[in-house]
Amino acid sequence: MKIKKIVGRKLKTIRLKNDLTIQELAHKSKVSSNMISRIERGLTIPSVEILMKIAGVFDKSINYFVEEVTATHEVVHSRAGMRDKTVYDDEHNMHTELFTSGLRDPQFMSFHCVIPAGGSSGAQNMYHPGDELIYLLEGYLKVTVAGEIHRLVSGDCLSFKSHLPHRWENVGEGEARVVWTLSPFTTI
Repeated sequence: MKIKKIVGRKLKTIRLKNDLTIQELAHKSKVSSNMISRIERGLTIPSVEILMKIAGVFDKSINYFVEEVTATHEVVHSRAGMRDKTVYDDEHNMHTELFTSGLRDPQFMSFHCVIPAGGSSGAQNMYHPGDELIYLLEGYLKVTVAGEIHRLVSGDCLSFKSHLPHRWENVGEGEARVVWTLSPFTTI
């Protein structure tokens, strides 16, 4: 099943289970009702930031919305090429593999991300509670945090408080490969 359909189906199910209208969820999450409707109908994949806002309303991790896994475990061994994959082409233009898929109630999210040349988080800054760690495996990434520009090259690591306004962009000629870790990510 395509990720758009999985996220949409799960969002509609949990919204109805919690007896919320689209407008009530929009108000609580600070995400437009139009965006919520588009997500539920499987017309768009929400950005990580939007998914975090929605997940926070239900006290869920964003994994809840993207996984088809019916059971979770306390120990998960994931092999290369066998992890849950997500493709974000609308805004972020990146591919991710989730390291924490299937882990019961994780307090962090970690994933491998491949960002094509020119890929970015968009024109607007992101901000959310918690901490963020970016470890650049390959390529060049420009990360702006609270107006300060950090130019990462292979092997560099950047960590920061995620409530600070931030954005990123692949400024290299090739793909950027990143290990991204967010903690915590269950509430907004």
